[in-house]
Amino acid sequence: MTSKVILITGASSGIGEATARRLAAEGHRVVMGARREDRLAATAKEIEAAGGSADVHRLDVTDRRDVAAFVDAAAERHGRVDVMIANAGVMPLSRLDALLVDEWDRMIDVNVRGLLHGIAAALPHFQRQGSGHFVTVASIGAHEVSPTAAVYCGTKYAAWAITEGLRQELDPGIRVTTVSPGVVESELAESISDPVARDTMRTYRANSIPPSSIADAIAYAIGRPPAEDVNEIIVRPARQR
Repeated sequence: MTSKVILITGASSGIGEATARRLAAEGHRVVMGARREDRLAATAKEIEAAGGSADVHRLDVTDRRDVAAFVDAAAERHGRVDVMIANAGVMPLSRLDALLVDEWDRMIDVNVRGLLHGIAAALPHFQRQGSGHFVTVASIGAHEVSPTAAVYCGTKYAAWAITEGLRQELDPGIRVTTVSPGVVESELAESISDPVARDTMRTYRANSIPPSSIADAIAYAIGRPPAEDVNEIIVRPARQR
C-alpha cells in the first residue's frame, strides 16, 4: 500500500487514537490533532517506538484558523495531504427540557463547525493535488433519534448530510466516506452532566465494541483502490438494535 499523509482530529483518545495507531502500523504518516497535547505526545512516542510515523499538533477544531494551520503545517512538512479524518466530537446528552443550552452550543461548535473547518482547510489542498479523501466519523445517531440525544443526533445528521453533499459536489478524484459507529467504548459518555441522560446511557451502552473496530472500517475505506469510493459504513455491536 502506498504511504499516505493522514490527518486525524480528536486523536487523543478513543476512535481517533485507535485509528492513528492502526494507520501508522500500515505504514502511513499520521498527523494527530487534539486539545490534549500530552496524550497525543504519548501516543506518538509509542507509534514511533513501533516503527511508525506520527506528528502531533495541539488543535481546537472550533477555531477555523487553528484547523487551517493544522492542515497547512502538515502539507508543508510532508509535501501533501492525502486524507482528512474528521473525528473530533462531543456528546453531552440531555433532554431538551433540561435547557442545557451551553451544551447544545458546544455540540454544534465541535460536531458541525469543526467538520466544516476541516473541509475548508483541506479542500484547497486536495483540489490542487487532484486527489484526496475526506472521512467523517458521524454516528448511528445520524440515522436514528433517541430520548436525551435530540441535539447530538441533529449534529450527527448534519455531519452526514454535509459529507454526502460534499461527495456529490466534488470531482471523482476526491473520495468521501462517512463512518457511523454504534456504541463504542470511549470517553464520550463521561461528558454527560445531566443525571437522566447519564442513567439512560448506562443501559444503552451495556453492549459496546472497541474503538479498533471503527479504526478497521476507516482503514478499509482508505485502503481501497483509487477507482473505488466507499461512501458509507455503519458499524455497531451485534446486540445493538
